[in-house]
Amino acid sequence: MRRTFSVGESVKEYDLIILGSGEGGKYLAWTLAKQGKRVLVVERKYVGGSCPNIACLPSKNIIHSAKVASYFQRSEEFGITKDNFTINMSVVRDRKRKMVDGLVDMHLDKYKGSGAELLMGSGRFIGPRTLEVTLHDGSTRVVRGTDVVIGTGTHATLPAIPGLAESKPLTHIEALELDQIPQHLLVLGGGYVGLELAQAFRRFGSRVTIVERNSRLAHREDEDVSQALHELCHDEGIELALNTVIRAAEGESGKSTKLRVVQNGSEKTIEGSHLLVATGRTPNTAGIGLEVARVELTDRGYIKVNERLQTTAPGVWAVGDCAGSPHFTHISFDDFRVIVDNLSGHDRVTTGRQVPFCMFTDPELARVGLNENEAKAQGIAYRLARIPMAVDLRTRTLSETRGFMKALVDTKSDRILGFTVFGVGGGEIMGAVQIAMIAGLPYTALRDAVLTHPTLLEGLIALFSSVPPV
Repeated sequence: MRRTFSVGESVKEYDLIILGSGEGGKYLAWTLAKQGKRVLVVERKYVGGSCPNIACLPSKNIIHSAKVASYFQRSEEFGITKDNFTINMSVVRDRKRKMVDGLVDMHLDKYKGSGAELLMGSGRFIGPRTLEVTLHDGSTRVVRGTDVVIGTGTHATLPAIPGLAESKPLTHIEALELDQIPQHLLVLGGGYVGLELAQAFRRFGSRVTIVERNSRLAHREDEDVSQALHELCHDEGIELALNTVIRAAEGESGKSTKLRVVQNGSEKTIEGSHLLVATGRTPNTAGIGLEVARVELTDRGYIKVNERLQTTAPGVWAVGDCAGSPHFTHISFDDFRVIVDNLSGHDRVTTGRQVPFCMFTDPELARVGLNENEAKAQGIAYRLARIPMAVDLRTRTLSETRGFMKALVDTKSDRILGFTVFGVGGGEIMGAVQIAMIAGLPYTALRDAVLTHPTLLEGLIALFSSVPPV
């Protein structure tokens, strides 16, 4: 219900209030504050949001340590004798913590330099464009903005499985803070987080089992992508329990844990020492007074927005994950550009934008545009070009020949409809193709380009030279 103000209670006015300091929110704050606007950011815990603190960058830091460990394990392949080596997880963790501390300091410097005010506390709406902020010391402030942006993000979903919450499972946050190597890590979910961390901890020395309810990993991707991921897991010794539904969890993660499951119609028990839940995300939209602000939610609990990221309440916007935008930091950054342009009187929308992604397994899986499943579902005719990564000679110098590249080309215009790569440097290779797609270039522009030898990008010449004729 709407809070009433006491007599004499002051309300501090701002041009813009941002609830949450994640990617989209912080860039809005820094940009508009530098323009002379009175900007307030309310952040509950993580300065800069999840990406620099507990998600994107910390996980890639840990994953890179695991990559270094894999080089030690393969050292004889490179002519380097390997003796007994050990992995000190507390040092791995501390390297990550040091990076995070530096990133937080960088963010604080940007707040100071921009003039935006950062308030550490929990905010909730108590009226239209009006929030009460409870600071960490227990005191409160009431603030009102000409405009308010909600950027509260998401958190790891904990499925409603009997005994799961009581087993105190890890999420990605706790997994990145481990100072010892799990003896046997059970990973619930075969998506981005599950696959990345499963491979990392396997390389650190854990026995790892991925438990996935679908029949294949990364089930929304094409079947050749899933098959390549299956083969990667097999070769690295990661156990897979596919078509597996969890009925109950027992024990306590970090000590001993059991999963009662049904796999392909048969009941069984899977046992491990640690349990990691990586089964999706839930929006942080509860308990912040959205009903008082007249901000409506979707049936999945995300904030309802239009193509300009305006909510159902005048003067209130939403940015990033909580707005139902694709859950990528680079998309949240583009949300910032959408909102800042609209606040400045320039029309900009989210409709039709490209959504590239990269999953940082080793090798990387990256895609932009359509895959084959999507093209077929939409009835879009295409020509398929596909080559093994080994055709790209740079991979042979690196001993990193696993994987493939493929592209979908329009049958009439010769424009690139989509590109997928499962291979070393996949994210960087994809970026080059995406730029060509943004420019509307035909595939022949890459086929006929003069690219440096030997580089990974040179493989694009071979790929697009294999496009079949109409």
